[in-house]
Amino acid sequence: MAGTRRDEILGIAAELFAARGFHGVSVAELGAACGMSGPALYKHFAGKDALLAEMLVSTSEELLAVGRVRVREAAGAAEAVSALVDWHISFALEHRSMIVIQDRDWSALPDEAREQVRTLQRKYVDLWSRALRAVHQDLKPLEAKARVHAAFGLLNSTPHSALIPDGRMRSMLHEMALAALWITADA
Repeated sequence: MAGTRRDEILGIAAELFAARGFHGVSVAELGAACGMSGPALYKHFAGKDALLAEMLVSTSEELLAVGRVRVREAAGAAEAVSALVDWHISFALEHRSMIVIQDRDWSALPDEAREQVRTLQRKYVDLWSRALRAVHQDLKPLEAKARVHAAFGLLNSTPHSALIPDGRMRSMLHEMALAALWITADA
């Protein structure tokens, strides 16, 4: 099924924002890249900041929703952690621009959307932490969260570190993330 016009605009905006920054792209430039006038964008989004908000909120919603499915479908605790790692790597490799935008343009996000993203991110971290603590019951909650955040730092470096083909990068990131999370073959 083809995406909607809004999805197309979001995709084009993500590439432009990642390349030049949220503040480096005008509404007129964004409209032209989408094959319309800048003001025509207002039929789809209330403004450029609303577009950024939808982009980052929907990204956080997707990460959490798919993460929950991956944990639910896993056969065991270590498999759940591995499935979360696989999911995040897939997302990072396929949506490099979203990671760049989240990192660089966070301050441009409207306050309400910023809080919504933070709430979703906390739930995503908690999902990972619970999965990790199911493998290592003696792991303290704060240490589990620290390990999860360290793994995210590794995985979210993909826009800058993916210097090798995606297949090899995927394998390397998977191995490194599991090591950072303290998951071994015998876990």
